[in-house]
Amino acid sequence: RALHGCPCRGSQLGFGAIWFPESVGRESLTNAALLLGATSRIVIATGIANIYARDPVTMAAGQKTLAEAYPGRFLLGLGVSHIPLVEQVRGHRYGKPVASMRAYLDGMDRAPYRAVPPSVSSIRVLAALGPKMLRLAAERAGGAHPYFVPPEHTARAREILGSDRLLAVEQAVVLQTDSTKAREIARAHASRYLTLPNYANNLRRLGFGDEDLVGGGSNRLVDAIVAWGDMTAVIDRVRAHQSAGANHVCVQVLPPDPQALPIREWREVASALLPPK
Repeated sequence: RALHGCPCRGSQLGFGAIWFPESVGRESLTNAALLLGATSRIVIATGIANIYARDPVTMAAGQKTLAEAYPGRFLLGLGVSHIPLVEQVRGHRYGKPVASMRAYLDGMDRAPYRAVPPSVSSIRVLAALGPKMLRLAAERAGGAHPYFVPPEHTARAREILGSDRLLAVEQAVVLQTDSTKAREIARAHASRYLTLPNYANNLRRLGFGDEDLVGGGSNRLVDAIVAWGDMTAVIDRVRAHQSAGANHVCVQVLPPDPQALPIREWREVASALLPPK
């Protein structure tokens, strides 16, 4: 299991990886270096590094630099991000997602690199939701990192990826048994994503209608995306992703205060999901 956030005690809790976002926060490769340097065993994974933030040569060099320094501990997750973040925030022109990612991977693969090569290659995974991007992940990457998806999507993704690719899915959880309070936290989280076409279109492919996407999401949608309740509910959702074909689940704990680090909840999740050492 994996942890979503930036704690340096993840491996002490028993988690196998720390995933962190980029968006408008810390720069991905710098942040990865800081986390790798502050830890000794746990895998550090970008979820995701925006392809519009660095050219392919820089991304390839960054991946190889970290893989050389920390063999077997860096996983590069790549994504095309979203139109508002690319065009309004970064000032780039947002291209067709699959074609842009394919061209970017071509650039990475042919990028020159004259420094010492890593002794252990670092795999890359793609932020993939739709079937075309999932097929590209199967063809040109080590797997996929779907975000904001229910287990039904995991089953479809595994079918497209095949059996030999990493399927690392994200699952948001709220450890709150009161349905009103739990959905309030979950809806605040979901509302940030439902206005973005990539996520909205993916949910439509899964059978959700426009009425499910407004107001922070219907109860049906919120309950499908965010596992809330007691620890049994969290475990059941993680197991559902695994049964659907995920071989890695990134657990994102949503605390009542979105700015707080949910240390206590991370410990509880680790204790419930991970076998004792």
